[in-house]
Amino acid sequence: MTTLPHYQLFINGKWKEGSRGTSMHSICPATGEAWASFACASAEDVEHAVQSAKAALHSPAWRDMLPTTRGKLLFKLADLIEHAADTIGRVETTDSGKLASETIAQTRYVADYYRYFAGLADKIEGAVLPIDKPDMHVFTKRKPIGVVAAIVPWNAQMFLTATKLGPALAAGCTVVLKASEVAPAPMLEFAKLIDQAGFPAGVVSVITGDAENCAIPLTRHPDIDRIAFTGGPDTARHVVRNSAENFAVTSLELGGKSPIIVFDDANIENAVNGLIAGNFGASGQSCVAGSRAFVQRDIFAQVVQQITERSQHITVGDPQQQSTHLGPLCTVEQVQRIERTLDKALSQGAVIHAGGSRPQGLSSHYFNPTLVECKTPETETMKTEMFGPVMSLLPFDTEEEAITLANNSEYGLGSGVFTENLARAHRVSNRLRSGICWVNTYRAVSPIAPFGGFNQSGYGREAGVDSIMDYTRTQTTWINTSDQPMANPFVMR
Repeated sequence: MTTLPHYQLFINGKWKEGSRGTSMHSICPATGEAWASFACASAEDVEHAVQSAKAALHSPAWRDMLPTTRGKLLFKLADLIEHAADTIGRVETTDSGKLASETIAQTRYVADYYRYFAGLADKIEGAVLPIDKPDMHVFTKRKPIGVVAAIVPWNAQMFLTATKLGPALAAGCTVVLKASEVAPAPMLEFAKLIDQAGFPAGVVSVITGDAENCAIPLTRHPDIDRIAFTGGPDTARHVVRNSAENFAVTSLELGGKSPIIVFDDANIENAVNGLIAGNFGASGQSCVAGSRAFVQRDIFAQVVQQITERSQHITVGDPQQQSTHLGPLCTVEQVQRIERTLDKALSQGAVIHAGGSRPQGLSSHYFNPTLVECKTPETETMKTEMFGPVMSLLPFDTEEEAITLANNSEYGLGSGVFTENLARAHRVSNRLRSGICWVNTYRAVSPIAPFGGFNQSGYGREAGVDSIMDYTRTQTTWINTSDQPMANPFVMR
């Protein structure tokens, strides 16, 4: 009998089982079989992690560490991530089904996020205020906001952790990182690097577990000062309600149903590449998937034909193989959701030009890349975030119509515009209600560029120079420079 790899919790610089001894199995999507187990945190474990983070926040080892030294720790962590990219990437692929070519490259690139925030650690500046009172020297400092609860999903774990952990540590905060109970192994591998980098015990703890025993006690804990959450809107509503218990500053990145507009003057090959990248990249398991595509009527048939033909040459299979283009979805529930959504779309008159079914001879986690021509913007595939490789196309006639269609959504994270007309690119991107707009490209990210959405795609921004300030609070200091005593407080002048 083969013994499965087992992952423990990482709390206060030590590896430990959950206090209640419970564990869960992690399923490899490529095979549909359990490949590892992991310890599950209880409310007692959450308490231990938070109290360790609070103690570390006020300990001389972290509190008095110079910002430049914090930056050096982050630089060291970045180097460790880069060196471990192949190992972490392949573990993530085994655990979540994402292509190894993507997980390895993404993990390697994530090192640059930590380097970016490492460079900002000693550039958090205050100010001397030109105050309107005599004999007063008044200045501000930026202080760490405190203990942070960082909650990340399974679909882009290293990236979504870096955008939270990087600025939090650079600012001097301490962090309890809650990994998804679905495919958490990469985060627990990452915890080994936190340990190796030399961060003081308790500065970062990594836990996982279900909502009742782990997520809820964490997000409502009275000693949590900030919550950084990435996930779905339904879970986010619970997080916001829980934050009423501690008044934690909260940021939410909630995904969406991003629109891509292709005008008839676009470079067709570039636009088709953007549509494929925005929908079939990461098997469609991306918060910025451009799964609502609007194509100008004159080129609609041409775009449909090219995507249909290209879809036939997408290799679906083992995500560990370099030759594979599209791997399995992380959970069977995603596949079932896609099938239900497609059935409803077909009943509404939609036409499937490619895909629409599970491939033969593979595990039940797989779904073929699918192209759906929709008759109206109310077609189910146009409205439902499926988190899978399904692209919905709808023709439009005018620029104004395209903008209206694109903005007709409760979400607002990403958007795309394909046009060779520079004036139109500026005009349309300015009117799109989204936190990110890509023009003649798609799914590009950088530590330098803010990431976040409008509407039900959440609030707050991750990455970019300003994001580090979201992990600080301003302290104002007044110093009376006069050698005279204060005036009698009961004599008003």
